[in-house]
Amino acid sequence: MKIAIMGAMREEIDPILETVGNYTTIEHAGNVFYECTYGGHELVIAYSKIGKVFSAITASVMIERFHAEKLLFSGVAGGISKDLKIGDLVMASALCQHDVDITAFGHPFGFIPEGSVMIEADKSLLAIASKVAADLSVKVKEGIIATGDQFVASAERKAWIEATFKADALEMEGASVACVCHNFNVPFFVLRAISDTADGDAGMDFDTFLKSSAKVSAKFILTMVEHLGD
Repeated sequence: MKIAIMGAMREEIDPILETVGNYTTIEHAGNVFYECTYGGHELVIAYSKIGKVFSAITASVMIERFHAEKLLFSGVAGGISKDLKIGDLVMASALCQHDVDITAFGHPFGFIPEGSVMIEADKSLLAIASKVAADLSVKVKEGIIATGDQFVASAERKAWIEATFKADALEMEGASVACVCHNFNVPFFVLRAISDTADGDAGMDFDTFLKSSAKVSAKFILTMVEHLGD
């Protein structure tokens, strides 16, 4: 099986590349893609750069050019739910675009004609992730992740996103990747580590957190790869 693994930033895929060890490098469409084998599967790994446009391009290339059959995304997110604290892991049951607004035409926030507000993640991948979490003794919350092309620092905006979409976390790539996968009929999974919370607490230096959380997420994602096809 050909499996795509994505992050938004280089730091989010570095531990994965370190673990797989040997890989080939291919430059295409303004990005770099890494191919290797792991857990009996072929992998294509890349970081997209930040934002919905770059993540959509990267996901599309992984599916069209590299023929990925499933896509796993891992990275960091801001927490909205009061149940989340820094370092917690969230897997998306569904994703939405909180910055889409054509309400002037009578549509709800986040809705695009011929689409939907929410895109649901693949249930079989969620089930595998739940098993992996149990095996690794890692707590993972399942919830809604909201995506937008803006870093949300306002407590008021976070509260609005939570109330409007019932979102648990927010970031800048997940829903665009979900949209691509949905249109190509490719099962996808999104895992996020909480880097800051709704009360504005950053907890620790972001770069330090990014490196430590990336190692946890990498182990989780690669363990999922090992379970695919079981």
